[in-house]
Amino acid sequence: MTMLQGFQIALHALRLNPLRSFLTMLGIVIGVASIVTVFAIGAGAQLRLQEQIRSIGANVLMIIPGAAYQGGVRLKDGSKLTMTESDVQAILEQIPEIQAAAGSIAGTAQVIHEGKNWNTTINGTTTAHFMVRDWQLAAGRYFSGAEEAGAGKVVILGSTVARELFPAGDDPVGAQIRIMKVPLEVVGVLDRKDPAQDDVAFVPLATAKLRFLGSASNINRDSVAYIIAKVAGDGQMAGARAEIENLLRQRHRVPAGQEDDFKVQDPAAAMEAQQGAIRTVALLLVAIASVSLLVGGISIMNVMIVSVTERTREIGIRRALGGRMRDIRLQFICEALVLCLLGGAIGVAGGVTLSMTVARMAGWVTSIDGQAIGLALGFSIATGLIFGFYPAHKASRLSPIEALKTE
Repeated sequence: MTMLQGFQIALHALRLNPLRSFLTMLGIVIGVASIVTVFAIGAGAQLRLQEQIRSIGANVLMIIPGAAYQGGVRLKDGSKLTMTESDVQAILEQIPEIQAAAGSIAGTAQVIHEGKNWNTTINGTTTAHFMVRDWQLAAGRYFSGAEEAGAGKVVILGSTVARELFPAGDDPVGAQIRIMKVPLEVVGVLDRKDPAQDDVAFVPLATAKLRFLGSASNINRDSVAYIIAKVAGDGQMAGARAEIENLLRQRHRVPAGQEDDFKVQDPAAAMEAQQGAIRTVALLLVAIASVSLLVGGISIMNVMIVSVTERTREIGIRRALGGRMRDIRLQFICEALVLCLLGGAIGVAGGVTLSMTVARMAGWVTSIDGQAIGLALGFSIATGLIFGFYPAHKASRLSPIEALKTE
């Protein structure tokens, strides 16, 4: 008997009991669908984090103010504005590993152009901000030195804001928009980075303090909400971080043993750690989903043993007509494989459908690749071989004479 003949006989045998065949492969269907879905959601989450890491920029450190205390209760980080523009200048001048640094303040406001408006983040910063984040322009230019020093009425739009305010084909550069009734000239439009980060409008730091965010944030003319700094190389991140901490402790006169009034963070490292956690959780969920495959395999073995008992006389006839032990074994292994392959195919289709449905309903990012599908199908085939071998071996060991006596 060839493998092809074995599969043909197996399909014929399974068609005789379609309901029992489907219920037998149900565990395989659920297991494979679960594995494909978990892989798709996990891979999508990792891709999303990778995009966010790239959007931040390479070798970037973020310095945020510490927490304020109110009535003895510690508020969230950033509630006490302790960073200043002079801190930015000191970091640039005294830490050689730092290539660029920028202070920023941010808030939200309505941006208006003719009959269109859009609520977005308004970020007051300097041109160095774009250098730190490796953020290129799609059109126009960055702020000039005179505009930064003189609180110029200019703005650089993120791609999302430009798309919402200007019809396709219109050039935003040179157009006038209004933020909180203040007219501003669009001098640049940024390249796309990340959907969450493209929804922003940048103005010079002095402009934001003077016209938009200064009084609302209760900050003095030198304060900034956070500082970002670009380190020259990967191997210098830890050293630069330690130097920034030492410098700011000195500048802010933080006594020894007292908590810093700022925090230096490595966003990329934090996201990579989060990525590792997502990967671990995904593997754990895959392990749990694999239990369904184990249950499905046990179900297949149970049904195959029952099938061997029901078809004992058929096995005896095949042996009496010259069927070899390996032919009988191949026949029943093929039946187990067909059950697992069909269950695996249905499970893959169900997993792809489920992951797409979850992505559409929950707004998550999913990524379905051939490797995950191949792994799920490989598990199902292995399940068929492992749990189908014992019933097949038992059938091949039946004595033709004893089998023919069975009614």
